[in-house]
Amino acid sequence: MHPNVKSLLTSGAQLTDAALERLLPSPDTLPHSIHRAMRHSTFAGGKRLRPILCMEAARMVSGGADVPAGATDLGAALEMLHTYSLIHDDLPALDNDDLRRGRPTCHKAFGEANAILAGDALQTYAYEVLAKLRCPADRRVRIIAEIAHDTGTVDGMIGGQVLDLESERKKPTAEILEYIHRSKTGALITASLVSGGIYGGGSDQQIEKLRTFGRAIGLAFQIVDDVLDVTQSSEQLGKTAGKDTATEKATYPSLFGIDESLKKADALIAEGSGALDSFGDRAATLKSLAAYLVERKK
Repeated sequence: MHPNVKSLLTSGAQLTDAALERLLPSPDTLPHSIHRAMRHSTFAGGKRLRPILCMEAARMVSGGADVPAGATDLGAALEMLHTYSLIHDDLPALDNDDLRRGRPTCHKAFGEANAILAGDALQTYAYEVLAKLRCPADRRVRIIAEIAHDTGTVDGMIGGQVLDLESERKKPTAEILEYIHRSKTGALITASLVSGGIYGGGSDQQIEKLRTFGRAIGLAFQIVDDVLDVTQSSEQLGKTAGKDTATEKATYPSLFGIDESLKKADALIAEGSGALDSFGDRAATLKSLAAYLVERKK
């Protein structure tokens, strides 16, 4: 991993964690159970990739040396939405997983009812944070609309989750598989970049370049996740390995094989990075982050 990327991942995670600590109710706030469940999953050691992509997009389009003031709150809201999706994804009715980021999943630690409510609470609280963002009102509304759409049912995270469940133990086409991955995983990654660009005051043209970049790297990210599921242990992954194979989930390795899947991921990273060429040197960090997404396979 490039030293700059390693440093950015560390500092970005620290910024995000500090914002989450400040924004989320403390474990001693009543009702204790829900706030402890929310924090159990939120502070389970995630990479904070979505907030980091968001903050770096905001920095890039703003042209400054530092992340624009208040962008950490936007990143924290995105992480809340990501964590809510993981809590619900792990539930017995969906993926039925006992392990997440190397720790017991929320429903294993706090019970199924509290896990459902913790996911609900993180989602609603994320929108409260978004509504209070320190940016012009028109940008705030655009950000909320973008994130709501990309976590919804049409080309968004929930729609992708539904198709993913319906495709278990079936042989989906390559087109259906791409739709699942672009929606279930890629849409929130794209929303992170686009919302960061909007927050940073990017032009419509700049926002669309970030969208193209996000769509490419979001799909690449999930392809590599598919590969890791069949090539790494549960300890390495921090979650149960081999689940995709066990549930006969639609994955890129099952359709294309590992080598071809990785070639597709590499091509997507190259395509996405090309969309940022007009930003010149300012895009170097986002391009390095994109390369990191596929380097996880090594």
